[in-house]
Amino acid sequence: MFLYSLLEVSEQTTNVVKWASVIGVVLVLAAIALIGFLKNGKRWDAKKLAFAGICVSMSFTLAVIKFSPVQYGGSITLASFVPILIFAYVYGAADGLLIGLIHGLLNFIEDPYILTPATFVFDYLLAFMSVGAMGFFGKLKRKEKGCMPVVWGCVAVFSLRFISHLVSGMIFFAQDAVWVSFPDWAVGNAFIYSFIYQCVYVPADALIATAVLIALCKTGVLDTLAAMMTPKKAVQKTEEDPQ
Repeated sequence: MFLYSLLEVSEQTTNVVKWASVIGVVLVLAAIALIGFLKNGKRWDAKKLAFAGICVSMSFTLAVIKFSPVQYGGSITLASFVPILIFAYVYGAADGLLIGLIHGLLNFIEDPYILTPATFVFDYLLAFMSVGAMGFFGKLKRKEKGCMPVVWGCVAVFSLRFISHLVSGMIFFAQDAVWVSFPDWAVGNAFIYSFIYQCVYVPADALIATAVLIALCKTGVLDTLAAMMTPKKAVQKTEEDPQ
């Protein structure tokens, strides 16, 4: 019964989850601030908090500039993931997960639309938390102005995001929530329908973000940003011992 209630479409779901998300964002931001300013909270200092705010704000602003190729579907944005991808690349997977979560909740609050609580989890939590995967590639060595770790990081992030939206779409369409005119052979299968649906916008969004990050790598801007964001002690350690 509990699992069914998570999948069941409810007219009250959007409002309930919307306000729960607002509260969640406030609590998460408060937790970050608390960790940052506590005496022993060395992981989140003022510098990291500042860059976290800047990156989330930039991603949120870029997400407003969007194009929706299908009705009620996802949108192709102006590289909205790039700022938080850079944050995850510099600070690591754990911090990237947290920033992705905040960005996802803010996107939901800005334009809330869900059918079930389960799809909220896949579309706004897990899909955006995929940003954390970029943190693993930030640890890989790369040549000056090299791009491959960043490119593979983008591939990993958007692949995870695609899977999250795919599962969410299958839940939508399994309940006859079909809004776009696809061929009969696609409409009759929730997996195929959702797969085609996500292909309309996720790959395009991924290509834009990847192209922007490659440009930042080739021009040396990414290295400059990383140096600015990296804690001073970490920079000194790297200079003294490149190993």
